[in-house]
Amino acid sequence: MTTYIECIGRRKESTARVRIMPGSGKFIVNDRDAQEYFPRVGDLETILKPFMAANQDRNTFDVSVLVKGGGVSGQTGAVTLGLARALARMNAEFVPMLRKYGLLTRDARAKERKKPGLKRARKAPTYTKR
Repeated sequence: MTTYIECIGRRKESTARVRIMPGSGKFIVNDRDAQEYFPRVGDLETILKPFMAANQDRNTFDVSVLVKGGGVSGQTGAVTLGLARALARMNAEFVPMLRKYGLLTRDARAKERKKPGLKRARKAPTYTKR
């Protein structure tokens, strides 16, 4: 049995459980290839930023991700945080480099709640004089 390091990343309404283990560079997200799951331009580069920040070759690790909830950008941020946390747990020397790029900080921004009398959190109904 291969040993792995598992960490959780969250962003908006998304949660990603990331497992990283020594391997040949496979990146699986919800039983699909990462490029197939995140086809949007720039998303895969964002997700792989922790490897770049830690000066690690992504082809020396296998990554398996289970991501739930939220939309595409939330899931992208959740996977990035989970991967950065897994690399930091794997080797403590990576922490300053990952922190320098802001990859170990959870992005706490979330959708603001709707207020009574408004259409959304801050959008008021159109004013009519008559």
